[in-house]
Amino acid sequence: MPLDAIALTALAGELRERIVGGKVDKIYQPTRDEVVLHMRTGRENVKLLLSANPAHPRAHLTQITRENPETPPMFCMLLRKYFAGGRILEIVQPAMERVLDFRFETLNELGDRVERRLVLEAIGRKANLIMLDGTGRITDCLRRVDADLSAQRPLMPGMFYQPPAPTGKLDFTAMSPEERGRLIDAQAPQGEGQDKWLLDTFSGLSPLIARELAFQGGGSRAGLARRLEELAERVEQGRFTPVVLTREEKGVDFTFMPILQYGPGVALTEYESFSALLDRYYEEKEAQERVKQRGQDFIKSVQQARTRTAKKIANQEQDLRSAVDRERLRRYGELITANLYRMERGQTTLTAQDYYDPECREVDIPLDPLRTPQQNAAKYFKDYKKAQKAEEMLTIQLEKNRRELDYLDSVLQMIALSEGDRDLQEIRQELMENGYLRQHKRKMTAKGKEKLVRSKPMEFRSSAGIPILVGKNNAQNDRLTLKEADKRDIWLHVQKLHGSHVILKTGGAQPDPQSLTEAAQLAAWFSQARESAQVPVDYTPVKVVKKPAGAKPGFVIYPTYQTLFVTPSEDVVKALRTK
Repeated sequence: MPLDAIALTALAGELRERIVGGKVDKIYQPTRDEVVLHMRTGRENVKLLLSANPAHPRAHLTQITRENPETPPMFCMLLRKYFAGGRILEIVQPAMERVLDFRFETLNELGDRVERRLVLEAIGRKANLIMLDGTGRITDCLRRVDADLSAQRPLMPGMFYQPPAPTGKLDFTAMSPEERGRLIDAQAPQGEGQDKWLLDTFSGLSPLIARELAFQGGGSRAGLARRLEELAERVEQGRFTPVVLTREEKGVDFTFMPILQYGPGVALTEYESFSALLDRYYEEKEAQERVKQRGQDFIKSVQQARTRTAKKIANQEQDLRSAVDRERLRRYGELITANLYRMERGQTTLTAQDYYDPECREVDIPLDPLRTPQQNAAKYFKDYKKAQKAEEMLTIQLEKNRRELDYLDSVLQMIALSEGDRDLQEIRQELMENGYLRQHKRKMTAKGKEKLVRSKPMEFRSSAGIPILVGKNNAQNDRLTLKEADKRDIWLHVQKLHGSHVILKTGGAQPDPQSLTEAAQLAAWFSQARESAQVPVDYTPVKVVKKPAGAKPGFVIYPTYQTLFVTPSEDVVKALRTK
């Protein structure tokens, strides 16, 4: 759900307690729609995420490390110029509006203290982040809106900022209980339609909360008035409970109060803060979106190549089944040769005893009436040799295409594991090197050498403190296993499925069983078996893992190994992650 005004009120209260008075240390813009302010508050160092993503705009403290582009965008450079070193004075939210106004004290070019503002408009597809000077004039926006896009409210540098136009709806928190009761008695419907009436009448309510008020009110006006009164008291007293609604172990919604309308089919999970809730709720969703958006150009190419290869394999398997029947062709040729004395030109069928059959039953052999008996026999022998050669070639081609399909499946799996631009660039680079993408002009170093992208593997640490490295793509898997790992380390991989190479860095020491199990759980989690239980994971010393000559990136063989059966767990993955 979009962050509604009441949930944003709860968030603003949390942020005031944590960051007001804090100093901006660093500023990053990991994506087009997101800005992260690293702040020192005296008690702690925190990261404030300001997201103007149209799908889920929000502001909260985050613990997720986001990958930043090599070159900061211009908007980020302006933020650093005007807000780096600034101290946050207050956070203002207009009543029942999805707008947060962050006010800072900064230094200008002359060293004088001035006020500047960052306004986050968390309004769905119109979401924006706007920089203002002390006079309320716009310095810049994440999304510029000229007069052609909006004649009523353009947002361009140099213009004075105008808040979003009021919706004309009522602020129920500013009304007395009597006023709310009279309005409900006069206008609210009985029974169905109360949720729609609430949405049309009052500001700040989300569809979820409107449905909940109507549900708990039981369809009567008196019940609805009581529930709206309770909600007003909750907002006034700041009694908010960060809650995620979970169905089949997946978060489907979140809000600021317990929800009863779905019954036992939806579980409620409470969090200690809205920042923790939003960090967890959007972590996986945004990672998938980033991969889909940034890798869209080559994901489609990989999927098309996979489809072509799968079709090619299906056709070749059909041809191979036909080629396997070649013995019938040879037998027909020999039977025709044995019966030449009985045949005449123009026959369409030869009925002869099949001396290859133990019971010598008769068989009907199709003939070409335009060919002589000798030519018909020669045609069957020729087709036999052709089928024999085809089987040899098809077997080779099938093996090659199956390896290619296996590789493309592994690429799609690794794309899903990507955590940022650098990972996707390395996969794109790998695909270009293997001929699946068109070669683009590469960046060069100062010495004139080709500048290659090299992302780092994911880093974990077992409960016993042993480092564990997990590859994120095929090229990285090759480097990690064949070049960077100590030959005495332990190598792990999910059995017979696509997944990451995992290195338990023992340096030759005997690992404790818990560390080995945790490394196996990581191998299972970062594989196609993520949603399975009792996943077989092979492990062996790195020194026995080899790469066949000419094999695709990420493909290795290991003649000796042992197997552990583990059930992957996201909680274990998060607990072991170090970076």
